[in-house]
Amino acid sequence: MTNIDKVGVIGAGQMGTGIAHVCALAGLDVVLNDVSADRVKAGLATINGNMTRQVRRNRITEAERQTALARIVPSVSYDGFSDCDLVIEAATEKEDVKRKIYGQLCPHLKPDAMIGSNTSSISITRLAASTDRPERFIGIHFMNPVPLMELVELIRGIATEDVTYEATKAFCVRLGKTVAVSEDFPAFIVNRVLMPMINEAIYTLYEGVGTVEAIDTAMRLGANHPMGPLQLADFIGLDICLSVMQVLHEGLADSKYRPCPLLVKYVEAGWLGRKTQRGFYDYRGEKPVPTR
Repeated sequence: MTNIDKVGVIGAGQMGTGIAHVCALAGLDVVLNDVSADRVKAGLATINGNMTRQVRRNRITEAERQTALARIVPSVSYDGFSDCDLVIEAATEKEDVKRKIYGQLCPHLKPDAMIGSNTSSISITRLAASTDRPERFIGIHFMNPVPLMELVELIRGIATEDVTYEATKAFCVRLGKTVAVSEDFPAFIVNRVLMPMINEAIYTLYEGVGTVEAIDTAMRLGANHPMGPLQLADFIGLDICLSVMQVLHEGLADSKYRPCPLLVKYVEAGWLGRKTQRGFYDYRGEKPVPTR
């Protein structure tokens, strides 16, 4: 079985930094890449801050933090991936962006290197077909926030070879994650169930069944969810929620997956949730306030 000892991560945002974080703590060498040095620098600062928080909570030691950070090498060029065993793409949830990345990435990889996509909804078979190594391509869907969430969904494309699957599964176990294997259907398992629930909560708001506060309180206390669906949507990012619902709607051709018009309106307004300080809640004050 192919050993994975050095990992490349494309994207120094919320997911990419989380993936780099857990890989470095697991003893893997990591190359963290983004389109600019400033983005990579900000990503490294985020990782340092999150690891420092783990030290304060006695989850890791200070020595482990320093050793892990030293394993992460910044890069703004795909040249840095030339000796990576696995490169994980954690770019935005847009198929055209991902395909462009693969076209630029593949010439820099060694022949036996594997590519993993952290996509939460897009066809692995279709993404793999845009590379020069579909048999060494696999979906590796980490949950957010990566350092805290135990699950990883593994999704094989039609061409994914057994050796790729087995190596990737062993890699996830090394990170301390639990693997759930999904077939290559739109949105896989978690988002196939979760996003329609969030979309229905937005419809409930849109139709005036309840307020933001009432809907979230009802699901927290009535279904014992750790956070309400609208609060969760803000945490995920409303643009991501919309992208996944569009993939479900287009891929399965079922009207029950139609994105709520209110979700579309919020995204068009640039109210994407926590990352823009406004979504179903306004985060610009001392405490979040519902926007409807």
